Amino acid sequence: MTPAPRRDERSEAEPPGVPGFGTWRRVYLFVFGWFVLVVILLTVLTEIFS
Repeated sequence: MTPAPRRDERSEAEPPGVPGFGTWRRVYLFVFGWFVLVVILLTVLTEIFS
């Protein structure tokens, strides 16, 4: 059985290669934030135009 990688070994993982984002965690947070914003805007605009 191989031991789980230590925290410092995981930091050597491949970067996402997206300008402005140094880690995959930041990419995921950005995408999730956009999703939440779109859902909020759809809710607000539905209330305004219905």
